[in-house]
Amino acid sequence: MIDGDVTVHEAELLYGPFVRATVKPYAMTQRAVDGGSLLKVYAGVDPEGRRHREADAVRRAAHWGLSVPEVLATGRCDAGSWSVFSMLPGVPCGVRTERAIKEYIDHVIRLTDRLHQSSRDLTPGSGWGGERESPATQPQFLLDQLSPRCRERPWWAALAEALQPLESHPVVYLHGDLKPEHLLADDSQLSVVDWEASARGPAVADYADVVFHLVRDLLYGGVKPGCGPIDLMTRLPFSGPVLAWRLLLWLDRRRPQDIDLIAARDVHQLAAEDHAPAAYASLAAAVSALRAAGVPR
Repeated sequence: MIDGDVTVHEAELLYGPFVRATVKPYAMTQRAVDGGSLLKVYAGVDPEGRRHREADAVRRAAHWGLSVPEVLATGRCDAGSWSVFSMLPGVPCGVRTERAIKEYIDHVIRLTDRLHQSSRDLTPGSGWGGERESPATQPQFLLDQLSPRCRERPWWAALAEALQPLESHPVVYLHGDLKPEHLLADDSQLSVVDWEASARGPAVADYADVVFHLVRDLLYGGVKPGCGPIDLMTRLPFSGPVLAWRLLLWLDRRRPQDIDLIAARDVHQLAAEDHAPAAYASLAAAVSALRAAGVPR
């Protein structure tokens, strides 16, 4: 791997040319013409931290025997922090049919059985390195991912209190963003991409992320509330407070005004729910209302 010794232009000469840019709020990606590699430029929230976290996580995950991209080159430039990754075979998981959703959840369960490793010395935080001098508690690690403006919202204190039981949960290695498009399936193996949100925390954070993306993507795809695959989602471990936190994290990273569209009573209701089907129905109702209010996916 080439780390910091080349520019993006030099990496393109080695692995490109790169074309067909895909621009998202926090990253821009381009595929090489020969299909062998992908250039990712990090933007927005902590680009340099995300670059280092992703490179470290894929190296460790490969050591554990997981199928992950190889980091071919990584560095910084005027455009920002960047990495070049090898492309992997496989088709992204889908959510268009009940069968596809079942296969996606099957993949998540098998992956997390291997991924969610824990040790006595593991402390909560971003990335897998654990370099933090003063380790956060599990609840504080989740709350720290919300912007400071959230502390002034009427639901903050109740959410912080509801997350306190997480302190008794084991700290494990998290992928942090197990949405369907980050799991590539083919006939022989499952490959996992996009490790920039890797972290150390409660396992239920990964599962809440899976449920949130399923509910949001189905609703934004036109599925009516109440028609989602609740019976399939209940196969995953559940936490109402973490599900509420994941909904708020999404809103916090949309338009500045979107975080004010969620009512405190809706946050309290979701965080207090201890029955998974009812919580998923509440989440669907909240996301549907936010979609109707114009919140971008």
